[in-house]
Amino acid sequence: MSSELRAGSLLLASAELLDPNFLDTVVLLLDVNDDGALGVVLNRPTALPVSEVLGEWGEVVEEPEVLFQGGPVAPDGALAVALAAPGGENAAGFRPLWDRVGLLDLDTPRELVVGSVDRLRIFAGYAGWGAGQLQGEIAEGAWFVVPGHVDDVFAGDTRDLRRRVLRRQPGDLALQATRPADPELN
Repeated sequence: MSSELRAGSLLLASAELLDPNFLDTVVLLLDVNDDGALGVVLNRPTALPVSEVLGEWGEVVEEPEVLFQGGPVAPDGALAVALAAPGGENAAGFRPLWDRVGLLDLDTPRELVVGSVDRLRIFAGYAGWGAGQLQGEIAEGAWFVVPGHVDDVFAGDTRDLRRRVLRRQPGDLALQATRPADPELN
């Protein structure tokens, strides 16, 4: 397990994390600095089509073409995570985070984005932690920190994302993928 917190790392909720906002979640970290951390929950699709809220952006988002519940903070706001096309890392409205993954400013005219972005997912709200808060939660065993992959961010079926990410981890962490929801019922 990597303990390095940085953009592109994934937080996997452990069985000890009982907060309903994060139960069984996979969180993509977008920013980590001395003031805290910010991320989005990757495995909470809503039933609301992006096109109903953000019009034309619904035509360019990754399947499923719905908003994802990014976290409990600012649920009326939207964050767009995109994969830049090769050479598109300097496109208008795109802020690189790691590899070719970055944030896309949804105020950018869509016609300036077409061709510069290969994949796009939009999140309603985000998860945020103050200075030292996330590190404290990790120390308490609430989160596993692992490297993220581009396919995790844009997975079409996210129902089993947490288990899939856990299974590919080395050593004992992979065993967490087989843990039942309630071990006492095992």
